[in-house]
Amino acid sequence: MKRNLYDEDHEAFRGTVAAFLDREVVPHIDQWEEDHLVDREMWCRAARAGVIGLTIPEEFGGAGVTDFRFDMVRSEEIARRGVGSATSGWGVSDGIVPGYLMAFGTQAQKEKYLTGLASGEMIGAIAMTEPNAGSDLQGITTKALRDGDDWVINGAKTFITNGIHCDFVIVVARTDTEAKASRGTSLFIVDADTPGFERGRKLRKLGMDAQDTAELSFSDVRVPAEALLGELDRGFIHLMVNLPTERLLIGSGTLAAARAALEWTAEYVFERPAFGQTIGDFQNTRFELAELETRVDALEAFVDRCALALNVGELTAVDAAKAKYLGSDLEIEVVNRCLQLFGGYGYMLEFPIARAFKDNRIQAIFGGANEVMKELIGRDIASRHKR
Repeated sequence: MKRNLYDEDHEAFRGTVAAFLDREVVPHIDQWEEDHLVDREMWCRAARAGVIGLTIPEEFGGAGVTDFRFDMVRSEEIARRGVGSATSGWGVSDGIVPGYLMAFGTQAQKEKYLTGLASGEMIGAIAMTEPNAGSDLQGITTKALRDGDDWVINGAKTFITNGIHCDFVIVVARTDTEAKASRGTSLFIVDADTPGFERGRKLRKLGMDAQDTAELSFSDVRVPAEALLGELDRGFIHLMVNLPTERLLIGSGTLAAARAALEWTAEYVFERPAFGQTIGDFQNTRFELAELETRVDALEAFVDRCALALNVGELTAVDAAKAKYLGSDLEIEVVNRCLQLFGGYGYMLEFPIARAFKDNRIQAIFGGANEVMKELIGRDIASRHKR
């Protein structure tokens, strides 16, 4: 079925992204995975090439793009090359963080941080997860207490993408310890050079080896009142505003990854000889590919509809949760079954399917575990049918 989602501008951007990745990322991916960190200069080069900074308004140096389909194009080209671990930090610093700044930031905050993000000279992070609070953000214990005109932050965060490279971090903290977290949480912007802010371990993970992931700690970190992002005690509500976009970023990324895995596998099985024919000539192989491609096509139809809904402001949190849950579960299954068709070579990291296998497992966990997605969807069903 012909896909009519993109126009000439999207395809021109695809060429820009492809050229950048081939020039600046693909040649370095092995070293960056070994180092568990990408070259920071890559961010500046990406900004100069127009690959990041898309959604940031032009007045702050970005492209001012509000069409989510450009994000999807970028995800597709990243997935085709199997370099997601090197570029996954963009999803936070170039996707999630600007969204909060544009929605809730003051003019001064926008001028300082959005301008830096657009140029690639600043890298942002968002600190939600804590050692004892993951998908359940109401369990966070990091506190920000008022002291004169300042706020003093104490607490610890973990699994923070861009934690090593970040120049600033948006911190989720309790500001009213007597109220429920949903009514007593606020967001603060903390610069990385603020006394008391420390980066902990660069975390070693099952996959996504080039992704910068770290622990962060806040010990009597003093920030001015101007560091508050958005309204006091409404941080939890602010976090909910951008969830549809954040979860569709994951959902569309899983679609791109699943499609890429199918393409790698189809190319391989119809070239690899076995028992006097190619692996692809066996009925079992064709049945495997037929089933997986059909399901990926169905996912594509749903994600494409979600993208168009997001563009006109109609994507619901529930539908975004469906895209994230459905896409991540399917990606994991597709990559697993495709790897089997590669045989022993599927276990070799020089083949992109092997890298995808170790990288993709996180998709069902971050951005809200899939069990949480199903709970959100289930609650919505109950609300429509309970008497």
